[in-house]
Amino acid sequence: MTAKSTVHSVTYDLLRSLGMTTVFGNPGSTEETFLKNFPDDFTYVLGLQEASVVAMADAFAQTVRRPALVNLHSSAGLGNSIGNLVAAYHGHTPLIVTAGQQHRELLIGDPYLSNRDAVNMPRPWVKWSYEPAHAEAVPEAFMRAYAMAVQPPAGPVFLSIPLDDWNRPLEGPAVLRTVSKAFAPDPERLRRFAERITVSQRPALILGPDVDRAGGWQAGIALAEKLKAAVFTPPLPDRASFPEDHPLYQGSVGMSVKAVGERLAGHDLVVVIGAEVFRYYPYVPGDILPAGTELLQITHDPTVAAAARVGDSLLGDARLSIELLTELVGDGSGRVQPKPMPRPRTLPENPTSPLTPAEVYAALSEVRPEHAVFVNESTSTMAQHAEWLPTVEPDSFFATASGGIGWAAPAAVGVALGDRDRGITRPVIGLIGDGSFQYSVQGLWTAVQQNLPIVYVVMRNHEYSILKSFAALEETPGVPGLDLPGLDIASVARGLGCHAVDVTSTGDLEKEFRLALESGTTTVIVVTTQPERAML
Repeated sequence: MTAKSTVHSVTYDLLRSLGMTTVFGNPGSTEETFLKNFPDDFTYVLGLQEASVVAMADAFAQTVRRPALVNLHSSAGLGNSIGNLVAAYHGHTPLIVTAGQQHRELLIGDPYLSNRDAVNMPRPWVKWSYEPAHAEAVPEAFMRAYAMAVQPPAGPVFLSIPLDDWNRPLEGPAVLRTVSKAFAPDPERLRRFAERITVSQRPALILGPDVDRAGGWQAGIALAEKLKAAVFTPPLPDRASFPEDHPLYQGSVGMSVKAVGERLAGHDLVVVIGAEVFRYYPYVPGDILPAGTELLQITHDPTVAAAARVGDSLLGDARLSIELLTELVGDGSGRVQPKPMPRPRTLPENPTSPLTPAEVYAALSEVRPEHAVFVNESTSTMAQHAEWLPTVEPDSFFATASGGIGWAAPAAVGVALGDRDRGITRPVIGLIGDGSFQYSVQGLWTAVQQNLPIVYVVMRNHEYSILKSFAALEETPGVPGLDLPGLDIASVARGLGCHAVDVTSTGDLEKEFRLALESGTTTVIVVTTQPERAML
C-alpha cells in the first residue's frame, strides 16, 4: 500500500527539485515535525547558535551560487539570527529562512514558544515574510519564497510554519516554477551611458561586490582595459571584483565623504557598477564629488539606485551590463593610462614583539597557497590585508556585508562546505580579530564535525581596535568596554576540537601555517599583535 503524501513529503520533494538539499540549522521543539525522518539524500549542518547558522548558510549560498535553506527555532532562534540576517540582506544572498511556530490550535492563547508576530519580526532584513494561512499552502509558500529569494536583487526571505502543518495530508506534487535571476539594462539608456563614457577624458571605474556576485570579474577587466580607466574598490566591500595586482587598480576609494571626494579628484567621470553611491562609515564632511566630476551608476537594486545622493542610475545585472557596455564604448587609445598604484609595503626595521599587523600579513604572504580564499573580519587591519594579500581571483575574498561582527568564523565554514559541494578543493583561511572571534566561536565546532581543513589566524591585540579608532575620530575619550584582557582563545578552540597554537614571531607563524595546511584539519593560530589604528 502506497503511503499517502503529506505537506512534509510534498515539500521535501519540492526542495529536491529546487536543489535545496542542504539544511543549516539549530533545532528546537517546534521544528522537529519538519525534521522528522530526515531523508538520506539531504544534509543537515548543525550550528550551535543561530547567528552562526545564518552566516554559514550565507557563505555557502554565495559559494555555490544557489539558495540555501536555514531552519531556526521560533522567535528565540530567529532573534539570535538577525545580526547575520542583516549581513545576508546587504550581501544580496538568497536564503530561505524558516522557523517553527506553535500548534495552530494553541496560537489564540499565546502559548509558550509561539512567535507573537512572526511575519514582522525579521523585517526589514528580509525581502518577503510569510506565515501560511493554512497547512496546505506550505509547499506553495516555499515556491514563492524561492522565487523571491533568487530574483534580483537576491536576498533572504522568511517563512513561519506551525508545527502541526507538516503531518497534514496533501496531494502532490507541488507546482514547480522557474524565474529569471538576472535582467539586462534598458538599451537606450545604456547607449547614452556609453556615449558619455566614450567622450570622458579621465574616467574612473568603481567595481563593487555585486560584480563578483554576478560572475562579472573577467567582464570588468575587459571594460577597464578597453577604457584605460583607473579602477577603485568602493567603501567597505564584502567581495572583491577586480584583480588587485592589475596595473589599472588604484586601491580603495575611502570610506568617508571627504576621503571619497578627494580620492576621485582629477576624474571627469566616475562609473560605479555593482555598489552603492556611496556606503560611508565615518562622517567626515566634504564634497561627495569633486567639482567638474560626473557620476554614472549601474546596479540591479532599485533601492540602491534611489538612495544614491548624486549621479544618474541605470538598472541592470552587473555582468550583463558590463558586457554590453564594453561593446558600446569607444576604446581609450587617446587616454593616458593611469600609473600603477604605489605599494610601499613598509615593515619595521627590526622584528617587533608583539608583531605589527603588517608583519603578520607579510609573513602570510610568504606562505600564501595558490587559489586560497580569504574570509576576513579584522576590520582595523583591512588596509594591511589589501597591501600584502591582494585578491587576484574571483570568488576568493569574503567579508561581512553588514558592519556587524561575528560573521567570518562561521562564514569560513560555509565557504568550505560550498567548495566541498561543488567538488572544489581550495585552502580556506579565516583572518579574524580577537574581538570578532568571540561572537561566533562555536562555529569552530561545526568545522571540526564536518572535517573541514580551515586555517584560522586570529590576531590577538587585546582590544576592539576599530572602535578605538572611531572614538579618536569622533573625539570621544573614556569610552568603556573597548579592552579585552584575559582571553585564552587557543584553549577555547581546543575545547571545541580544533588544533590550536599561540605564536609570537613571524617564523613560528609561517611554520604553524604550513603545518596547518598540510594537516587537513581545522586549525586556529593565535598571533599576539600590536593594536592598529584604522585609517577612517
